[in-house]
Amino acid sequence: MDEKEKLKKFLALSVEEKRELVAALEEKEARHTFNKLSWFEPYVWQKTLCNATLKGRQCLAMTANQIGKSTIGAYITACHLTGRYPDWWKGRKFTRPTYCWAAGVSNDTTRDIMQTELFGLAEDDDRWGTGMVPLDCIGKRTRKRGVTGNTYDSVMVKFHNELGKFVGYSRIGFKSYEMGEEKFFGRPVDYIWLDEQPPSNIYTQCITRTVATRGDVVMTFTPEQGITPVVHQFMHERKPGQYLLQASWDDAPHLDEETKEQLLAQYPPHERDLRSKGIPVFGSGLVFPIGEELITCEYFEIPENWPRLAGLDFGWDHPTAAVWIALDPQSDTIYVYDEYTKAKATALAHAAALREKPHFIPIAWPRDGLQTDKGSGTGLAKQYRDQGCNLLHDWFTNPMAPGETGKGNQNIEPGVMHILHRMETGRFKVFPHLQEWWKEFRAYHRKEGKIYPMNDDLMSATRYATMSIERYGVCGQGSTGGYHMSGDLPIRNYTV
Repeated sequence: MDEKEKLKKFLALSVEEKRELVAALEEKEARHTFNKLSWFEPYVWQKTLCNATLKGRQCLAMTANQIGKSTIGAYITACHLTGRYPDWWKGRKFTRPTYCWAAGVSNDTTRDIMQTELFGLAEDDDRWGTGMVPLDCIGKRTRKRGVTGNTYDSVMVKFHNELGKFVGYSRIGFKSYEMGEEKFFGRPVDYIWLDEQPPSNIYTQCITRTVATRGDVVMTFTPEQGITPVVHQFMHERKPGQYLLQASWDDAPHLDEETKEQLLAQYPPHERDLRSKGIPVFGSGLVFPIGEELITCEYFEIPENWPRLAGLDFGWDHPTAAVWIALDPQSDTIYVYDEYTKAKATALAHAAALREKPHFIPIAWPRDGLQTDKGSGTGLAKQYRDQGCNLLHDWFTNPMAPGETGKGNQNIEPGVMHILHRMETGRFKVFPHLQEWWKEFRAYHRKEGKIYPMNDDLMSATRYATMSIERYGVCGQGSTGGYHMSGDLPIRNYTV
């Protein structure tokens, strides 16, 4: 039916029918305006976060800017306050009224972002109820004392069971990090939403408040403060019940390519991964201040005529890690194409994993492989060799400069600078599926000018392999059987 036909049909209605139609349309608009929870359709990544709450007692959405992180935080909170969950919801469901907190950096940001996302603009009566919590569910509100503006301390919300029956009131309290840790003491809480990075002591208090209720904490932020202790834990030391979701501009359908390019151009280079991908940065403290897109390459089969080498870093409490690299002799480009990492396992277990890789590829290893095992009295490197791993004859050292004789040193900086130079000149590439390698790369930083020696196992293994491949790399495809290095190969000319 075209517009003319619609108009003709409308004009043919009686006055009473027209009034009824207008009233129905106004009611429909009101339902849309004041019941956002009923029609809001989350993006795929947002639904993933919702469903992760089934098992995730502490969930972190660490995302890019402008992709809806606060919106989905408000959506989850509104579901728990009202008991109204969508049909697709596979996350945790509360079956009774809840006591919740929402906390941000300051009273102002908590009001302007979290309170508004949940309830709409408090200073405008026509906009109150336009947030995620439906207007017909909003009860009594209590203003925050000593704070200007329409800033609320708490709001009561009607809770409905699965049959849609009202069974009582939920309550949400608004807090801010600037209030201090003591304001997060008190009674048990069912659910806490933290928007923006919380200080460690605030986060710990929130975990404590949810212990007795077996409650949940959901955090939504872009990591503008870098690798704080909370971010570090979720990125590198997640405990059972903790869940990390990372989302970028590519996960937000409302951002087209032109918009993303225009936005990216506004940010300085060292902030672009933070803003567009939600990846924490250290500014000048990054060991490799290079955009990931400059060193990422698509997966491909390594040609047989490319030298290959592995690097191995030993560990126990921290992971034992290995990487496999190849060198394109024509373009002088190194490709990191495989990885292995595992903590608190024996040399026997690690060796079994290494043997699954093509056996002809030699493995560079550090000097601590000479240390003997307290139980067996056997050197660590020898244990790997006894299990059939193709370790190089001697431990890793840097290449000697032209004209030097003897053995190279083990200093870290020459290898780091060599890799950085390769990255800057397009001669160092990494396959995109190496998730653990990329995690370490993003967190590899300096503290007071020195490389921070934690969570650097794959970076160390990469350095051993990169600085050794021109001397010890071997060409081939698949496994060639019992190949072992019995001595050093001829050293090639090596320049940075």
